[in-house]
Amino acid sequence: MVGKGLDWISKALLVLASLLAFLLSFVVVADVVGRVAFNSPLKGTPELVSSSIVIICYLQAVYAILSGGMMQVDAVTAHLPVRIRAALGIASCILGIALFGIIFWGSIDGFSHAFESGEYEGEGALRVPMWPVRLAVLVGSGLAAVAYILLAARQVSAARRNETLVTGTSH
Repeated sequence: MVGKGLDWISKALLVLASLLAFLLSFVVVADVVGRVAFNSPLKGTPELVSSSIVIICYLQAVYAILSGGMMQVDAVTAHLPVRIRAALGIASCILGIALFGIIFWGSIDGFSHAFESGEYEGEGALRVPMWPVRLAVLVGSGLAAVAYILLAARQVSAARRNETLVTGTSH
């Protein structure tokens, strides 16, 4: 039940991140055309791009984890027994939980401050509010930690059946 809900949420966030990246490409093109053709760049482009990249990355993190899109190298582990591979998979999930849990915990105050104080980036014509960026980091890291918990449970279940959980492709 949790897995299906998280899968749906991860796909919705992926669509949102893709839409944001698509719209961001128009901002960059407008900035380049304005800079080259009219010697007048689009104001606030650096702030919009830097904020949007952070949002895009954190919105896509959950989908990358659940779909097996995180990078893994199995040159050595492919030759190990199933139980050891499962133990390493569980250990990597625990590290993922710890990493994203720490990011989540550390982002709570930052989001609260940005939302309450109206924190922004940029000066002059365009001031980009920072609370959406901080919210994306908070939500993305929290859901990523949950995704690693789910993946760890799947690893444990596969280890009990003496199977290897395939989480993605290796190159």
